[in-house]
Amino acid sequence: MSYPTLLSPIRIGAHTLRNRVVMGSMHTRLEYAPDAQRREIAFYAERARGGVAMIVSAGHSPNDEGPMEAGSHALATRAAALAHRPLTDAVHAHGAKMLLQILHAGAYAKHDRAVSPSGVRSPINPRTPRALAAADIERTLDDFVRCATLAREGGYDGVEVMGSEGYLITEFTSPRTNRRDDEWGGSLENRCRFAVEIVRRVRAALGPDFLIAYRMSAVDLVEDGLTGAEIDHLACAIEAAGADMLNTGIGWHEARIPTIAYHVPRGGFRYAIARLKRAVNIPVAASNRINTPELAEEILAAGEADLVSMARPMLADPHFVNKARDGRADEINTCIACNQACLDNIFSERAATCLVNPKAARETEFDDTPPTTKKRVAVIGAGPAGLACAITAAARGHAVELFESDSALGGQLELARRIPGKYEFAELLRYFRRQVERNGITVHLDTRADAQRIAHGGYDRIVVATGIVARTPDIEGIDHPKVVSYADVVMRRAKAGHRVAVIGTGGIGFDVAELLLELDVADLLIDEYEPPTPEEFFDEWGVDPAIATPGGLRAPVLPKSPRSVILMQRAHSRPGARLGTSTGWILREKLKRRHLRTLTGVTYRRIDDAGLHYSVDGEERVLEVDTIVVCAGQESSQGLARELTQAGLAFDVIGGARVASELNAVRAIDEGTRLAYRL
Repeated sequence: MSYPTLLSPIRIGAHTLRNRVVMGSMHTRLEYAPDAQRREIAFYAERARGGVAMIVSAGHSPNDEGPMEAGSHALATRAAALAHRPLTDAVHAHGAKMLLQILHAGAYAKHDRAVSPSGVRSPINPRTPRALAAADIERTLDDFVRCATLAREGGYDGVEVMGSEGYLITEFTSPRTNRRDDEWGGSLENRCRFAVEIVRRVRAALGPDFLIAYRMSAVDLVEDGLTGAEIDHLACAIEAAGADMLNTGIGWHEARIPTIAYHVPRGGFRYAIARLKRAVNIPVAASNRINTPELAEEILAAGEADLVSMARPMLADPHFVNKARDGRADEINTCIACNQACLDNIFSERAATCLVNPKAARETEFDDTPPTTKKRVAVIGAGPAGLACAITAAARGHAVELFESDSALGGQLELARRIPGKYEFAELLRYFRRQVERNGITVHLDTRADAQRIAHGGYDRIVVATGIVARTPDIEGIDHPKVVSYADVVMRRAKAGHRVAVIGTGGIGFDVAELLLELDVADLLIDEYEPPTPEEFFDEWGVDPAIATPGGLRAPVLPKSPRSVILMQRAHSRPGARLGTSTGWILREKLKRRHLRTLTGVTYRRIDDAGLHYSVDGEERVLEVDTIVVCAGQESSQGLARELTQAGLAFDVIGGARVASELNAVRAIDEGTRLAYRL
């Protein structure tokens, strides 16, 4: 085995797990979807079939005060518990264990019944929770025990008590949110009492064979959070109360430090998990930004943890474990931590899925029965839409030829992976290229597929995925030598001076700004770019890896920028309004620290040797800059589609070639995958 520790069994309490991989809990919002139970069974069963040792369910509230929002998962009745049996049976049928996560949202709850230890409002929730009275606390403890008892009736092997990331239990442990002066507040021991009592009472009620995991924040990353010594105290108390293992979270949801986005170095918080493991004698699971079996094995082999808990990597590839076990790790569809289709969907009240795997949480929408007729398929364009279509069609048995006018596969993904904050997109390209190879797709690079060639190819289906072309704004002097396209800057075909104006404040404009403000030289090759080390990340964001301070925080080291950059737009709206819900704030904060300027309500006049002439509210101005980068949107590349139409050929159009506005990789890959299933 290439990963001897990762794939070895481990004893947790009275249970033996077949390997060290836990599928961590995640919100999916599948409970709101039509045919919710069938979809959840298909989702979890596929991950169990893929080889994980244990699955932790989405969070279930123990009472009507604890759900994240109205209608989200709760478990408070025997009838509800018995309804879980088909799910746990399906998971057990594939050899995996399953825990029910008990999650009381506390001050994070998005409804009017929210409660917390002291009525302290969270900065990420406009609702002010009601402070729990002593009698309410006792009732809530009973509710946790009842929920755990019902979980056993529902067929679960145990429960995970959610005591991390700012939810109710965490709110008791921290002076940030616990202002009580009774037996549930004040001293550290009193603040930990609520957490300890939950574990103690669940163990007393359910006996030694029921698995109890406790999830705790290995570092809080908020002001007035716990110090490392206080975290150790809590962990030891939880162990003494009867927990079989500790799972870990990082930070609170309101922390102003990234914890799971692609800006975080892989394994960046392993220092906190390693510290926690040294404090206790029960198994500890590592989490957060662990997305490859190599990194997981490294952490386990170093003795920094006993298990790894991965949630989003199981969205990206449900067969992560089986592929690692079978020597096919290079075929794993790696989580790139983009959050675009998982967390961003959740925050916009849509069911989660995955950018790199559109079948995630949509399993029932895809019929994997092989097609009865195998076809010859031409896919023109090897960007994300074309690649997704080509590899899916080939995997289903069709003979696929892929045409690309550039010298490499990838399209817009080639640009994305060259942005400093998006280095993980290289993993998606690696996966696509490996799938092209293993599925025997015939590739024609540096080839413009015209209608005549396609017409004589004898294809049963033609797919146009020619992508987009950059829009050129109508500005006098737009052809001046100072003006360069974003693609030329990102691909290092053009250098940018020290004073740069960027026309356009969409996602591409912000990406270009990040590139220009972070890299010292514009022609730096991507292979030479190294992602930030954990130490560099800690410096920039103010993280104390010793956790000697409350919350594990320290003063950040402000970065120096090699350029002066200003983002400009015609509209008066907020720049970057469409940046990712869960990642946009990170990028804005990074660029703010690098002194990015933005200007709205701009009317562009002309470009000449003096610079960029413009006006705001009728006032004429000139911006003396060395370089002007155009990021003014894109248009569909439909030349081939018009040729095919004129030639009378039938074809399908996907991705940017179909609609350029609001194009992103989520839509492109989804369209390509779904079309391949319809061929």
